[in-house]
Amino acid sequence: MLPLSDGLHPRRFPIVNVALIAANFAVWSLYELPHLNSAVYHASFYPCAVDNACRAPEPWGVSWLTSMFMHGSWDHILGNMLFLAIFGKNVEDAFGHLRYLAFYVAGGFVATITQTAVTLLFATPSAARVPNLGASGAIAAVLGAFIVLYPTARIRTLVLVFFVKIPAWLYLGAWFLYQLVEGKFGLASASANGGGVAFFAHVGGFVFGVAVTWALLNAGRVVPQSTRGRPALAPI
Repeated sequence: MLPLSDGLHPRRFPIVNVALIAANFAVWSLYELPHLNSAVYHASFYPCAVDNACRAPEPWGVSWLTSMFMHGSWDHILGNMLFLAIFGKNVEDAFGHLRYLAFYVAGGFVATITQTAVTLLFATPSAARVPNLGASGAIAAVLGAFIVLYPTARIRTLVLVFFVKIPAWLYLGAWFLYQLVEGKFGLASASANGGGVAFFAHVGGFVFGVAVTWALLNAGRVVPQSTRGRPALAPI
């Protein structure tokens, strides 16, 4: 079920979230589309490069970042950007612009490391050579933050032909459970152009998002808006 709205309006313009979406679409349209296969080959992340089992086009210390802005198909990028647009704006609102950007990038790194660890420990050597790409690990961290900040927000979605509103804790909790069930040791089992799903990148990103946001919330470093009544003041 794709989300359509979270029913919340940010207290200020989500400039970082908009910039991240714009950057992803710019990379897709200007860099990937003209030569998709070669772009995926050169800018993706290869788990086998971490333990020197293969030689990747770029060092893994660079490609974990570039791969966060890469996608394998229109469905891949449109689905990711839809989730980021809906859930990211209010997470940025609570975190503040710079803290949100740092959180997003760190979430993507943790997601990549989680997927890499599972792949190298439990998968075959050939699976470790499959390029990993996509923003979904970082976005999973945003979803983890959202469930902590706004658990009672109502997520509007389409079920069959009916529009329904589902509490965020149920919607995102079910999403996370699906990642665990479908993980199958986190193997990206399909082609380089995005056919496989690195489920444990989603798991790692989500757990990171929950843990970091819970700690910051309890320390008073992030301030979510109230889902009812007068909104709280936002951090800079």
